[in-house]
Amino acid sequence: MKKYISRFHYLTQDLPDRSHIQQAQTACEAGANWIQYRCFSKGDDELLEEVNQIAAICDDWGATLIITDHLHLLDKADIQGVHIEDMQADFKVIRQKIGQDKTLGASANTIGDIIRIAESNSVDYIGCGPFALTLTKPNDYPLLGMDGYKAITDSMVQKGIAIPLLAVGGITIDDVEDLLKTGIYGVAASSAINLAPDPAKAFKEIYRKVL
Repeated sequence: MKKYISRFHYLTQDLPDRSHIQQAQTACEAGANWIQYRCFSKGDDELLEEVNQIAAICDDWGATLIITDHLHLLDKADIQGVHIEDMQADFKVIRQKIGQDKTLGASANTIGDIIRIAESNSVDYIGCGPFALTLTKPNDYPLLGMDGYKAITDSMVQKGIAIPLLAVGGITIDDVEDLLKTGIYGVAASSAINLAPDPAKAFKEIYRKVL
C-alpha cells in the first residue's frame, strides 16, 4: 500500500522552555503537514497524555502524526504511524505488528542499511543521516554531507530502490536547496526550527524551499 509521505518532516524535541505540545502547535500553525513526536524523557502515561493532545492539534490542522519508536503506543492514540530509529530492527516483524494501514519509517546511515530496509518490503520511507553534526540525537555515525547523499541516491537509482529518502541530522535552512539537488526526496528537521529565535519563521523558510 503506497502512502502519502511529506517532503518535509518536522520533529519535536525535549526543550526546557517549550513543551512538545507547544512545538507541534507552532509547527501546525506555520503550515506543517507532518509531525514526528520524538520524546524519550517520559513514561507511558505522560507520553500518552501528551501525544493525545498533539494528535488533537494535528487533527485540527490536517497533519499526519508519527511517533518515534514507541511502537506499543501506536494503537492507543490517533497516530498515523511510527518511525523506528534502530537500523537493525526487523521491519517485517514490525509491519506484521502494526498492519498495512499505518505508516512505517526507518533510519539509515549507509546504502547497505537502505538495501536491507528495502529488501524487507515493509517500510514507507527512510530518514538517512546524519548530514552534519547534530546534538539532537548524538551518535557516532559518519557524517554524510552533500557528497554522501549524492552517492546514496545514485546507488538507489542503479539498484531500482524507490523508497522516499529524507535527509536528517544537523540540517540548517541554508543547506536545504543544495540537499534537494542531490536527489533526495525531502528533509527532516528539528533544531533548525526549535532552537531558532522565531520557530514559526524558520519553519516557513524551510517549508518554502522544500514544497
